[in-house]
Amino acid sequence: MQQAPSPIVKDIVLVGGGHSHVGVIKAFGMQPVPGVRITVICTDAHTPYSGMLPGYIAGHYSYDDVHIDLSRLCVFAGARFIQAEVTGIDRTAQTVLLRDRPPVPYDLVSINIGSTPSVRQVAGAAQHAVPVKPIYQFNQRWLALLERARQHTGDLTVAVVGAGAGGVELCLAMQYRLRQELARLGRKPTTLHFHLFTAEATILPTHNRGVQQRFAQVLMQRGVHVHTAARVAEIAASGVRVATGEWQAADEVMWVTQAGGAAWLQSTGLALDAAGFLQVNTQLQSVTDPCVFAAGDVASIAGHPLEKAGVFAVRMAKPLTHNLRQSLAGLPLRAYHPQTRWLALISTGDRYAIASRGALGFAGQWVWRWKDRIDRAFMQRFSQLPTMGPHQTKPAAFLQPALAMSTQESQQALSALAMRCGGCGAKVGPDILARALSSLTPVHNPDVLMGLHTPDDAAVVRVPAGKALVHTVDFFRAFIDDPYVFGKIAANHALGDIYAMGALPHTATAIATVPAGIDRQTEALLTHMMAGAVEVLNAAHCSLVGGHTGEGQELALGFAINGLLDINAQGELQTLWRKSAMQAGDVLILTKGLGTGTLLAAHARGLARGRWVQAALASMLQSSQHAAQVLQAHGAHACTDVTGFGLVGHLLEMTRASGTDATLVLGDIPVLDGALECMAQGALSSLHSANARVQTALRNATEWTSHPRYPLLFDPQTAGGLLASVPAQHAEACVLALHQAGYPYSAVIGQVLPPSEAIAPLVLADAVPTARASLGLAGKV
Repeated sequence: MQQAPSPIVKDIVLVGGGHSHVGVIKAFGMQPVPGVRITVICTDAHTPYSGMLPGYIAGHYSYDDVHIDLSRLCVFAGARFIQAEVTGIDRTAQTVLLRDRPPVPYDLVSINIGSTPSVRQVAGAAQHAVPVKPIYQFNQRWLALLERARQHTGDLTVAVVGAGAGGVELCLAMQYRLRQELARLGRKPTTLHFHLFTAEATILPTHNRGVQQRFAQVLMQRGVHVHTAARVAEIAASGVRVATGEWQAADEVMWVTQAGGAAWLQSTGLALDAAGFLQVNTQLQSVTDPCVFAAGDVASIAGHPLEKAGVFAVRMAKPLTHNLRQSLAGLPLRAYHPQTRWLALISTGDRYAIASRGALGFAGQWVWRWKDRIDRAFMQRFSQLPTMGPHQTKPAAFLQPALAMSTQESQQALSALAMRCGGCGAKVGPDILARALSSLTPVHNPDVLMGLHTPDDAAVVRVPAGKALVHTVDFFRAFIDDPYVFGKIAANHALGDIYAMGALPHTATAIATVPAGIDRQTEALLTHMMAGAVEVLNAAHCSLVGGHTGEGQELALGFAINGLLDINAQGELQTLWRKSAMQAGDVLILTKGLGTGTLLAAHARGLARGRWVQAALASMLQSSQHAAQVLQAHGAHACTDVTGFGLVGHLLEMTRASGTDATLVLGDIPVLDGALECMAQGALSSLHSANARVQTALRNATEWTSHPRYPLLFDPQTAGGLLASVPAQHAEACVLALHQAGYPYSAVIGQVLPPSEAIAPLVLADAVPTARASLGLAGKV
């Protein structure tokens, strides 16, 4: 018998990582509510702070200076982070709909996704203009424009549509940065031209006349051509046409106007205003549905029209947090009262800013420094997080009253908290399991005679004639809080052994453990995890035929995978790869970068940047199926997948079985982004120290222990790459084919050597001649 942890009873889903939601996430991290889970859904792991974006464009700040790391913030708060695109809300089922994955259930949902430029209202704008939002897409175009300016030798013309504060700031920031780049290259800024278009009679129409005049003067001094009362009617690849017929040639058109709500809001049935924004009351609650909240630009407060400015979104975080807590407890909500006047500090690109508040206006370099201090202080709230752990709670006196639950929810929660049985009593209930499995559609396989489609005590699978069965099993605990992605990685990891044997996947059985909880939570968890797993298995033409699900302290998943190998008429295995088949003179090729162990360890401690973690997950999600096919096509003699024992541990198995030695070139070993930084911070996997014991197999380890990549030799990998022994004459073509097949980290990392008299079979080296057959063989670092 074992005591279960507190079950999840209520789900708050935060759609978007805007200025309001980052405040909510931190607040719940500082003061969690037992039984409440926060789930954050966003398309990117880093959310930009709008107040510093012009400074980033101007070159005063780095990318990390102006972006809040949502992934790291969620680790601190004990919140789930799901990187996905929201496509709608099913309010009847109370689920958030996502693209290409199962919906996420909610008790309360809050939306803070900002505004979306309405480019489709102007002919050609959707095809040829660059909307300033979403920021992550705009940033890619901006970086491309920077590079274009560096390479371009003639005139370059940029048009900006929209002359509110955002458009003017963006125009001046881009001009300043591009002029700086041209000066650095020794070229004249006179080849750079900027045009600013607005349908209004003046620039910055919501600000006082003094501020308007100050900016008009700055724009004139900078040589920006301002087109007022010029409604843009068409945008083409070569320029802009206004309603009066005037045509202005432009190499790039930036769109900073006519923003509206996201298109998917139209299908929710929620009340929207004329621009498509969610209509909410003063409690930031939808006027249509009390379970839906909204904040920031996407919210339109009835009777309180607000300018779309970040200052309001920041101020909404506190009342939104309070009202989400109160709503869960069934208590009265608090009204949000927006300020009637606010301070706007608008920069001019060159470390100079103009302040605007009501009828007041003042300017200077000191204003920019003031703005810089305010902005940096805001960002520090989310980068310099308190040292309390992500699940550490405040004393009970600081927590909200008990959650409002139905009788059924209360009974299930009490059951989950009770002493849990072992043995067959730990199985997941049949109704929950049946509902979760009903949504799965395993790939059809005629060899499956009895499986999930005809459930019985066991599956019955036919082994085709001329085939031999390869069988493997893998199982591990969840290391990320997104069950769908975890399910995909668990399946991908299990399939790795099949590909490393040169076999083709055939059928699979699953074994899963899930924490005790109320029925709908357990069902949703199983549905997401198994949906991700089956998606990967189906892509591999591997049929899920059955499995077992039980309760456990932690979420865990594993698979027993069957694969098939060809047998010829003489009964010999045709396509089998064995660890013992390496040949002296072969080169060693690794198909993926190292570093998943240290990155996941750092992520758990809140030390890894979100983009590093997402890139590592992308590596783990990449199947080795095509890599195995490429290696086979280039005559690989032996192969293994690099997983829990690390690169040296798995290579040592191959050398011992083959009776060979091997050289590794540390500088050529591919490394995932951020892995070296995480290692330098001391973020090591719990298995690292055990793996490092095999360093005795390295003949000259003492010469290399100070090398920054040395610890990565023992880093345990999840769903790691294939390590293959390939004839040297095929190595260059093999790596090129791997790159073309979508494995950019693939590289030659060493060479197989004849056996020596030395006890230690592995040698670290600066270079191996055959490992440098071509510059194209170097891995990413």
